[in-house]
Amino acid sequence: MTYADPGPPALRLASTGTLTYGLSVGEVLGVSTLAGARLIGGVSGLGRIVQRLNVMEVPDILAWVKPHELLLTTGYPLRNTPQSLDRLVADLDERGLAALGVKLGRYLDDLPAEMIEQADRLGFPLILLPDDVGFDDILNQVLTDILNRQAAVLARTEEVHRALVHIVLGGGGLQEVTDELATLLDVAVIAVDGDRRVLAGSGPQAQLETVRAALLEGTGREAPGLPGYGVQGDHAVVPVVAGGFDHGRLIAYSAGGALRETDVGILERAATVAALVITKQQAVAAVESKYRADFLRDVLAGRAGDNDRVISHCTGFGWDLGRPMAVLVAELDPENWGRTGPRAGDNRGTRTARTGEADPGTGARDGEDRQVHDRLAVALTTAVRRRDRGAAVASFAREIVAVVGAPPDGDLTVLSTLVRDATAVFGEHQGLRWTFSAGFSRTVEHPLALPEAYEQAVKAVRVGRQLHGTGAIAHFDQLGVYRLLSLVSDAAELHAFVRETLGELAGDDDPEAVDLRRTLQVLLETNLNVAETARRLHFHYNTLRYRIGKLERMLGPFTEDAHLRLNLTLALHVLRMRGI
Repeated sequence: MTYADPGPPALRLASTGTLTYGLSVGEVLGVSTLAGARLIGGVSGLGRIVQRLNVMEVPDILAWVKPHELLLTTGYPLRNTPQSLDRLVADLDERGLAALGVKLGRYLDDLPAEMIEQADRLGFPLILLPDDVGFDDILNQVLTDILNRQAAVLARTEEVHRALVHIVLGGGGLQEVTDELATLLDVAVIAVDGDRRVLAGSGPQAQLETVRAALLEGTGREAPGLPGYGVQGDHAVVPVVAGGFDHGRLIAYSAGGALRETDVGILERAATVAALVITKQQAVAAVESKYRADFLRDVLAGRAGDNDRVISHCTGFGWDLGRPMAVLVAELDPENWGRTGPRAGDNRGTRTARTGEADPGTGARDGEDRQVHDRLAVALTTAVRRRDRGAAVASFAREIVAVVGAPPDGDLTVLSTLVRDATAVFGEHQGLRWTFSAGFSRTVEHPLALPEAYEQAVKAVRVGRQLHGTGAIAHFDQLGVYRLLSLVSDAAELHAFVRETLGELAGDDDPEAVDLRRTLQVLLETNLNVAETARRLHFHYNTLRYRIGKLERMLGPFTEDAHLRLNLTLALHVLRMRGI
């Protein structure tokens, strides 16, 4: 790695992502003991960092060197093998050394031209040391400067840390932390969450807007608009991590590119303080959210008291339940769950507010499942609040429930639009591949009717997903006959009904049976209109007549028996209910 700038950075980012304290080669050449030194090669590497010094006393020095060393030599170990000098620069550069200082005159008269050319090509500083300066003087002065620089950096970092901790202990939040950072570093500072949403910011408005624009350049976790760590050009980024969770980033931006790698250490201390602030806020929010969710659960279970008490209590939360309302239930689709969740179409994991019991089919939602569930809660809350400030929203173990004001004209598209808004917020990042389904209840006039409305919304979610697959939006009044079929809790009984009614047509293994079942379905949909059925299926009239005869031999005289047609229609409807 080469550096063109011999300026003042006191530390760099190593390839491992850790900070390396020390002096640049350019700074080392500025110490008094090296006043007579000359740089004869590798000028582009003056920004390399010197952390330690070493003296070459043996020919096989490569086994003893370490990264970021300034290696000093008189050439004595190589006096009998000058050909080794041709390869020495490349070997030292490969091992990450900072520079090589050579004292000529006693054992080496000059350095090979190939060695100097190699140093220029690799950006590896090659220094001719003064004859009148001993190695011990160089070692003492440079090492002292390195330690002093490191101590100064650590002292400033510690001072910043104490100032930030004092802010937090005084009740300050992320905004106060970014204000302090912006003042100390004289740059714009912004804090974002894991989804790159801005939490707080401080500094010149134009620079803050530049950072926001950069954040929006990338989409998804694989293509962030800003790098994940370190100083790059005009900005520095450090992660905010606590308890093993990534809470976001602290970003410092300087339009003039004045940021230094030393600022990363300060940002890291600030990130620790920011993580403390975020976890404290999350803990408080979690307690408040649980209290609200517990009360809403009691309302939906019918055990929160009379209408007046419920309305009065909810007013304190900012909820307006004294008006016509509908219940919305949103639930992550089981097809997306990890191994801890139920299988696709498994309806055993239903939690009812009426009983408060969780069925074993639910499974424990942890890890990514839990995080995505929380993200869905944030998305739905955001969408609901935009349209209805008085709505009640709470996150339960399995679903997110919202009690929203019912459209005065009964226009269901308003409710569907609300869910689509939540879907847009939920799916802002392309790296997120989860879907959710939603269901609405009928309109109710008072809180005591909310338990029944909640059950309707839960049923709409379940049946809607069975009919339309993942991402379904269903209203209870639109379920039709499927609403009645969903009341049958015994799936085995429904399976038996389908097998007894459709016989060989009940399975999907035989392509001919599936084709005949499709013919039967269209016949029933057209009320046995042979001409219309033939047109829809692109069959010849006689071909369809032959198929009808075959179907009646298999199922019975359904063209003449209205009750048999009803049974066949219901059986086909059950097959459409996915997961049954």
